[in-house]
Amino acid sequence: MIALYATLFFPFAGALLLGLIGHWKSAKHVNIVFCVGAFIAAGMLALDVFSNGPILSDGKLFYIDAFNVYLILLNAFVGLTTSIFSGPYMSHERDIGRVGDKRMRLYHSMFQGFLFTMLAALSTNNLGILWVAIEAATLTTVLLVSLYRTHESIEAGWKYFIICGVGISQALFGTILVYFASAKVIPGHEDGLLWTVLQLHAANMDKGVMALAFVFLLVGYGTKVGLVPLHNWLPDAHSEGPTPMSAILSGLLLNVALYALVRFKMLADPALGNHLAGNLMMGFGLLSFSVAGILLHRQYDIKRMFSYSSIEHMGLMTFAFGIGGPLATFGALLHMIVHSLTKSAIFVTVGQASQIAGTQVISKIRGLIRSNPAVGWSLLLGTCAIAGFPPFGVFTSEFLLFTATIKSYPWLVLPLLVGLAVAFAGLFRNIQPMVFGEPPEDQRKVPVNMWPVFIHLALVLWLGLAIPTVLAQWLNQATIMIVGQGVL
Repeated sequence: MIALYATLFFPFAGALLLGLIGHWKSAKHVNIVFCVGAFIAAGMLALDVFSNGPILSDGKLFYIDAFNVYLILLNAFVGLTTSIFSGPYMSHERDIGRVGDKRMRLYHSMFQGFLFTMLAALSTNNLGILWVAIEAATLTTVLLVSLYRTHESIEAGWKYFIICGVGISQALFGTILVYFASAKVIPGHEDGLLWTVLQLHAANMDKGVMALAFVFLLVGYGTKVGLVPLHNWLPDAHSEGPTPMSAILSGLLLNVALYALVRFKMLADPALGNHLAGNLMMGFGLLSFSVAGILLHRQYDIKRMFSYSSIEHMGLMTFAFGIGGPLATFGALLHMIVHSLTKSAIFVTVGQASQIAGTQVISKIRGLIRSNPAVGWSLLLGTCAIAGFPPFGVFTSEFLLFTATIKSYPWLVLPLLVGLAVAFAGLFRNIQPMVFGEPPEDQRKVPVNMWPVFIHLALVLWLGLAIPTVLAQWLNQATIMIVGQGVL
């Protein structure tokens, strides 16, 4: 358990320390050091779980298995690469007067605080603490969304706070209902919210209460996932907050909320004895996937456009987990990885492109390949990857999802294909002129740090060409845990 405690300690200590010294010029390096420590500790934890199986802490407060440990490692990795990009990006924001010393201190402290809340949500065995951690993540990201203190950013922060606050309150009521359903079958009320105990008694829990609980949980955590029609906060939060926040928000927070939803589905399925929970997830997922693809065509802000792409992909993952079965679940787990890596790389690239152009307006960003080839090619390749072009990993995971859909619900393949085509058109009608157009003469010279993007896209390409045996076995273990059987 030392590796787990170290994984949680580094971002927690980083949030406290950077709350004091986050305005120093060296704070960006301190931020990276704490992220390096968390990543190393997460790697040790993952190796322990993969070698020796699930870990339950002495007080039963923490539980690490194949499902959450790979997300813990993914969170730590994306947090590290984003912190590397964050340093020069935020230094430039301070140089041009968008943030001062107080806000830099707030930014660095909340960056680490956000990582801590996400890691706590993933590692806890208590479903009540899971809710608390995700709510704490809401509070930290609200402060990041409104960092620039413009009218638009404050409005986006309030919208985020209110919508997600209402949503998370629904999740709280759903969690209370789960506790109520467990009270009749679990001896000792102190264990009524422990995942390791609930899963043993799930089949005996009250069906009516669990059905109602899952509806509230789907609405509550679905708000954090960004499912339509609960998605309105997400585009504003992306467009108004600092770009590193967008990278970790899209790459991490949405995954953690979906993780929570899947955990509850694993309790609802044996309790209900039917596919109600899966059908609800499929419906919301397909709706989100379709609506987001259409709304991609109506965007004029580059960060808002890619935020709708995030909604589209989270809808696709929710749909896949709703289908259930080993192939769909394995594909959804893989898609969580490749989407996080790709989308965080895209937002890093978008942040650099916006600084170069001095705006986030799509029509004013032109000719990036000619003016800054590293940024231009990264944006083009990242868009190809997220659109599902082979041989990138997104193509592999989407191919698995389509195969599972053909096997289980062949009549749903057509709306999925149409949705992908619509989203593809929405992305590339805007990307083409931004990449290949004539660059304006007033483009700025800004410090560019594209190493995080290169690393992420290389990993996504690797996962598209050949999934490493270790990762395949890892995801297969998680698949067996979720649906009872694997694909390998």
